[in-house]
Amino acid sequence: MSILFNEIVFGPIKSRRLGISLGINLLPKDYKFCSFNCIYCECGWAGSKRKDGTPLPSREEVSNQLEARLKELKKTGPVPDAITFAGNGEPTLHPDFAAIIGDTLVLRDRYVPDTRIGVLSNASMLHKADILDALQKVDLNMLKLDAGTEESFRKINQPPSRLTLDILLDQLKLLKGNLIIQSIFLRGHYGKEYVDNTNDSEVEAWIRCVKEVNPKYAMIYAIDRDTPEEGLEKISFDELLSIGQRAEYQGIPTKVYG
Repeated sequence: MSILFNEIVFGPIKSRRLGISLGINLLPKDYKFCSFNCIYCECGWAGSKRKDGTPLPSREEVSNQLEARLKELKKTGPVPDAITFAGNGEPTLHPDFAAIIGDTLVLRDRYVPDTRIGVLSNASMLHKADILDALQKVDLNMLKLDAGTEESFRKINQPPSRLTLDILLDQLKLLKGNLIIQSIFLRGHYGKEYVDNTNDSEVEAWIRCVKEVNPKYAMIYAIDRDTPEEGLEKISFDELLSIGQRAEYQGIPTKVYG
């Protein structure tokens, strides 16, 4: 069962990683729009656009709805800990993403100056200068890195054919350490394939990649909701802690979420 956000501005919701988070969905309300097709994504599978599906929201719609919601929350509460770009796929695919980030910074400073702005992204669009520049301006620049080997990267994230793990790492390095890595650990069956990024060799490969990127810290977490691929296993919190300890031992600050 997939979960799609049917509003441009949604919440605030309680997030295990971000506290009270006001979400922004820059993507269609009724189908997933993403450059990856991750086997664990709560939004379901990409590539199933309806012929009568809704378009991307306009920059003006986003700004107007966010301003109205911030005015309301400033009066009634709760004031969000974070304004988070997430939603039904990859937010940086929106053609006005950089301009919308600029608008959001202005509105945040006007209404809720202590609130952080975050982006949950798969980093696939970092080769575009305006996307790179926009991400440098947000407080919580959270970029996906779920695997340390090309084989697991392709199995878990199902990226476009042009995007290899080496290219992704080179793109992440463009941020010069101004980023947070978000990584999900899982194992199980995907079709006839067995997927496991929790074994010793995969974890060590992931650690090498994260060290190469040099983030502020890594967020390590497990499956929390239904996934489109039913054969996947939620990793225990103790196992996540063990992975986090291995990363910490090699100099990577981590935050672990069960």
